[in-house]
Amino acid sequence: MMAEASGAQSGAALHNDLEKAASQRSVLPDEALLAGEADAELLAKLGYKQELRRNFTMIEVFGIAFSIMGLLPSIASTLAFSMPAGPAGMVWGWFVASAFIFIVGLAMADLGSAMPTSGGLYWWTHYFASPKTRNALSFLVGYSNTLGLVGGLCSIDYGFALMFLSVIVIARDGEWGPTNGQVYSVFLACVICHGILASTLSKVMGKLQTVFVIMNLILITATVIALPIGNHNRNDGHYIFAHTENLTTWPTGWAFIFAWLSPIWTIGGFDSCVHMSEEAANAAKAVPYGILMSIGACWILGFFIMIVLAACMNPDLESLLGSPFGQPMAQIYFDAIGKNGALGMMTLLFIVQFLMGLSILVAASRQAWAFSRDGALPFSSFFRPISKKFGYIPLRSIWGCVFLALVLGLLCLIAPAAAAALFSLCVAGNNLAWGTPILCRLLWGQKKFVPGPFYTGKKLSVPIAWTAVIFLIFGITLAMFPSSGPDPTPETMNYTVVINCAVWGGALTYYFIDARKWFTGPKITVDTSGMTSEQNHALQTEGIDLGNGEGAVVGEAEKQDNVGAKEEGTGGIESA
Repeated sequence: MMAEASGAQSGAALHNDLEKAASQRSVLPDEALLAGEADAELLAKLGYKQELRRNFTMIEVFGIAFSIMGLLPSIASTLAFSMPAGPAGMVWGWFVASAFIFIVGLAMADLGSAMPTSGGLYWWTHYFASPKTRNALSFLVGYSNTLGLVGGLCSIDYGFALMFLSVIVIARDGEWGPTNGQVYSVFLACVICHGILASTLSKVMGKLQTVFVIMNLILITATVIALPIGNHNRNDGHYIFAHTENLTTWPTGWAFIFAWLSPIWTIGGFDSCVHMSEEAANAAKAVPYGILMSIGACWILGFFIMIVLAACMNPDLESLLGSPFGQPMAQIYFDAIGKNGALGMMTLLFIVQFLMGLSILVAASRQAWAFSRDGALPFSSFFRPISKKFGYIPLRSIWGCVFLALVLGLLCLIAPAAAAALFSLCVAGNNLAWGTPILCRLLWGQKKFVPGPFYTGKKLSVPIAWTAVIFLIFGITLAMFPSSGPDPTPETMNYTVVINCAVWGGALTYYFIDARKWFTGPKITVDTSGMTSEQNHALQTEGIDLGNGEGAVVGEAEKQDNVGAKEEGTGGIESA
């Protein structure tokens, strides 16, 4: 008990230093400062030197996650999942699923506070997993998270394309409809614009997140005021909270569960706080509170938005889902506030959706960069450098994510069912990446876990983690089901099972055929000064050398040093 108390005090002292260092940042020359001393020291204890500039405050870390979630545009993009269950399914499905997502956030906040690094998910997996599984699982999580984030970019920008084109459809009174080629053209232009903006606005990207949050709140406020005022035939409380429907061929209970996909997809950007760890001041607090604030805000605000939509929408749900405008939300606006009002609200909606895409590209590029830093991505030595000219950002990783998104977006040209797989790709890919490190901590790494300044407590942390893992596994399974019913046609099939199994199977095949020969995971140099004797013993039994106070995986550190030496000429910071 004495040793545990000493360890806790040591950890608390380190994180107090983080706060002091963050508060002193403004007095140092901007050109010379990438991070406060304590932030850089904590990152070094995770095995990495400071290479990105820490421009993000806690509120801005929250802002990037909240912007990616883009609450109202995301709800509008996923009404096809929630509306078939009726108004009660929309309202209570959102509330219940969001509560579970908050539990997932608590489990991730524990880890994010203890070990804040841009590659956190696969780093944590490698650290907590058993010696026999750590490399393979870390490799799988890194690829799943990278593809999940890029899939999120695709689904957001695909939703933007549909919303943008729906404005044209409304303006032409439903007498024109876009082709798949036109949808992809708008998608392509949107992704390229995001790449340009993410490359050139790095110095103000943190401040922009505050603007993005304000834009989201303006849209939400305008909607919850305009819809009730414009609609004079509002539905009653019984309809809103107790009326269920089933427009699928699944059982009614399963249709209600399917409504959970709306919040699961919407509140799915909170891991961006982890990926911004190395650009956040006082990351050990900014990351966990950014996660919980963003989930909590979407949980409560989304619940009220669903109530307003259920109160103001046409009870003929089939007509909404089959709207000639191509978007149920566009029809809801049109019915309540007329053509001009719908044009104005849908315009504001796709603008906020555009901002969501910019934020998730920033987060995805940081994950891709972190993974390339450890040599795991193809052409890692090319994507590894940081651009000093553009503001200490992973410029090449940004454009690598843009290119991959454009390739995945070609699904838009096949059929709506194939394009819908972009949404589920994001859900399934990220759920696996979130759940694996939490599960590894529970199965193998509980004794190695040293809490950060945010901690749910010894009694609650483990039950919270198990609840999170079970829910994430359920979310992956749910994302694989065809939404219309158990007998899908080629047009209504959910191709997520094909795409995700190809991603996961391909990553593991690549690992066991080739990558296992050279991929040794992230370099582990964990500070052990604050650990108990029990924790030190657990590390030693895992094959980690603690001789000089820093841990390095025996037999693997030398390999990683060699890899680092090979990439030294091309890695690090480039001037352009």
